[in-house]
Amino acid sequence: MAHQFHPPVKNYEIIEHTADLALRVNSKDLAGLFRNTALALFKISAKKKPSVKGLKKETLPVMQKADTLDELFISWLNELLSLSSAKGLVFTDFRIIRIGEKEIEAFAVGEDAGGFGLDKEIKAATYHGLKLKNSAEGWQAEVILDV
Repeated sequence: MAHQFHPPVKNYEIIEHTADLALRVNSKDLAGLFRNTALALFKISAKKKPSVKGLKKETLPVMQKADTLDELFISWLNELLSLSSAKGLVFTDFRIIRIGEKEIEAFAVGEDAGGFGLDKEIKAATYHGLKLKNSAEGWQAEVILDV
């Protein structure tokens, strides 16, 4: 008796999943690019509850050093995400004190996260697809966020 062939049973399925969010940010200068990207990060992730007034504000120093501008950019964003989570704050403003290709010194102004609704949880900024461009029009960043 010949062995009858049975096609394999499909025991898996592909589920739609979007784990990334791509962001394009523009600014006239490098400091603005870092600030604008940080602002976008928190505007995307949290929305202020309209009923909440007078949240406690806290200003934290943020300093990062890196070997390259790409590394500095990613470590800046990830440090802000980490600080936000650790301190229970949503950052609403940034003051860049000093910036170069390999270091940044800034202040992040945050408000109590309890006054915000979480819109999208951003886990990290990634190197995947990262583009930092400087042209006559100014700076542009393209960064992919892990959500």
